[in-house]
Amino acid sequence: MCTGRVDPTHVLRAFSNGVDGVFVGGCWLGECHYLTDGNHSAVSMMHMTRKLLKHIGISPERLTLDHVSAAQGNRFADLISDFTAKVKGVGRLGIAEGIDEERLKIGLEAATSIVPFMRLVERERLRVHFQTREEYAQFFESEETERLFSEMVIDKLALKEVLLMLRDGARSPAEIGKLLGVTPVEVARHLQNAARQRLAQFDEEQKRFALV
Repeated sequence: MCTGRVDPTHVLRAFSNGVDGVFVGGCWLGECHYLTDGNHSAVSMMHMTRKLLKHIGISPERLTLDHVSAAQGNRFADLISDFTAKVKGVGRLGIAEGIDEERLKIGLEAATSIVPFMRLVERERLRVHFQTREEYAQFFESEETERLFSEMVIDKLALKEVLLMLRDGARSPAEIGKLLGVTPVEVARHLQNAARQRLAQFDEEQKRFALV
């Protein structure tokens, strides 16, 4: 299967099922087996998925993409051995990051839910085509790309996380912030945004926010 068909939801589902690392291997850039340059798309999506993982508290080192041809069996074995060692060094998912099971579950669910929107952002604002992995890294790690990704994707992800926190009942910004590891002020901003969209409302009796 072309690496261009590896969707971020596949990666997030793997982590949701408890795996500690995800390795994606495919054609070298410029040598697409299907002549669709799907491997270029895979590099872009890998960078963006790693940004999602970082936001929800998961080490981006748990996801990697590398290139190997069908004739490079020894290279493939070395890549897998190196990646396995790296993941073991990082530690168990969630435990090594110091995030509890509920935070991990909410983060992965929120990230999965916004993947269609992230793909849209990639297509409309972040679609690039470079010749080397270094150029892709330079682009996706640039200050401008970080700003755009934060404004268009991470803000939407954070709002979804806050709303998921209200699924089991009303909570205050402080309670939500404590679990998500963000300030109550930041949570309040997202709750106000949710209220404007009529997704959440302030419960006067409980002095907490609840889903509409």
